[in-house]
Amino acid sequence: MPVMEADKTDAVRAEELKSQANEAFKAHKYARAIDLYTQAIELNDQNVVYWANRAFAHIKLEEYGSAIQDASKAIEIDPKYSKGYYRRGAAFLAMGKLKEALKDFQQLKKICPNDRDAAKKLKECEKAVMKLKFEEAIAVPEAQRRSVADSIDFHAIDVEPQYTGAKIEGDVVTLDFVKKMIEDFKNQKSLHKRYAFQIVLQVREILRALPSLVDVNIPEGRHLTVCGDVHGQFYDLLNIFELNGLPSDENPYLFNGDFVDRGSFSVEVILTLFAFKCMSPAAMHLSRGNHESKSMNKIYGFEGEVRSKLNETFVELFAEVFCSLPLAYVLNEKVFVAHGGLFSVDGVKLSEIRAIDRFCEPPEEGLMCEILWSDPQPNPGRGPSKRGVGLAFGADVTKRFLEENNLDLIVRSHEVKDEGYEIEHDGKLITVFSAPNYCDQMGNKGAFIRFEAPDLKPNIVTFSAVPHPDVKPMAYANNFLQMFQ
Repeated sequence: MPVMEADKTDAVRAEELKSQANEAFKAHKYARAIDLYTQAIELNDQNVVYWANRAFAHIKLEEYGSAIQDASKAIEIDPKYSKGYYRRGAAFLAMGKLKEALKDFQQLKKICPNDRDAAKKLKECEKAVMKLKFEEAIAVPEAQRRSVADSIDFHAIDVEPQYTGAKIEGDVVTLDFVKKMIEDFKNQKSLHKRYAFQIVLQVREILRALPSLVDVNIPEGRHLTVCGDVHGQFYDLLNIFELNGLPSDENPYLFNGDFVDRGSFSVEVILTLFAFKCMSPAAMHLSRGNHESKSMNKIYGFEGEVRSKLNETFVELFAEVFCSLPLAYVLNEKVFVAHGGLFSVDGVKLSEIRAIDRFCEPPEEGLMCEILWSDPQPNPGRGPSKRGVGLAFGADVTKRFLEENNLDLIVRSHEVKDEGYEIEHDGKLITVFSAPNYCDQMGNKGAFIRFEAPDLKPNIVTFSAVPHPDVKPMAYANNFLQMFQ
């Protein structure tokens, strides 16, 4: 076949693949859409639409690093292609990189001077950057910062006689109190600020006493349940307890980070998990996720929700308590549990993780960043992260880490999976994700894993989403970010 004809055939086929990808995208099958756009790009890598569309699908899967790469490629092919700057700006924004996003929206305005939408987005971005600069200017240096917890005396907060919600009698959080609080939350009632402060301050003391890596012993014949991201989906959290029983010393749980953000019932989720931790520290284990951080909470809704349902003091208090959350757990010296994944170097020992000074906002590199942000990849070795933070690691990296630390299995979360879980790396790594129909649009199942001693074989249970009140995900999120959803 002559070259010209072959090129024409490829172009036609590429357009067919793009149409299929667009349909998959509309059906929220973003991974499938990426696969189809990739096939189209392989046939015609000079079509900017394919790159920009694939960037958008990456954004939907929170793969912001890959989105930035694709949008940059579109811009490289056509420096006047407005959607390239739009997509890249949106990805930078989602990562909290406001200054980089601003540059793209400024360029977008130059290319489309009469586009009112572009002008609006630039204006919003400029406002967000100005706010950030102001916050940076007035921020107190870390060394001089006093704990907000020291300024709170919950005993001095009066409970009005007309308050009929859950009450803590004295200093002890009881199961009866937690059940009443959950019932109130189900009916969209609030917990009195006095008791909310009491729970959060009490959990702060419990968490601060723990090491950065916690060893959990599950006695023979007993079990522990590991859950992944919940992301503010309170009614799905209650469904987990319905299916698997309430937390207790006989029925303990480990929630593996990302309790908050995106879902609009994050305050209810975090107060419920913290209340169970206060009720019985052995019944509820909590590890930090990448969303237990100020930068994520500012963008993805938790900060706005806390302001709306509680007050400004709680914003600071939660940020401080999130810095007290442990980074990893080891179950019976066999199973390693952490939110994200492994490291950019070999030879990391459990003792090094235990020694991490975690009482800070997550840094942009190093062990603490990687344990919160990294993802597995199918290829051996290490590669760049799809997210633009942390890294991707292969089965060989998993195998070496397990061997060097005399462990059997890694359980992590951090990624939406269609079935709620995925087993990878020759069966040595399981991802578990516990927010079904994530953001009310992904159509995925949720899952949790029960480990029974002594063999600790993973028993995976999947479940579907349950109805919730008509409050959309991201209802309290940064208004600017909502413009790009």
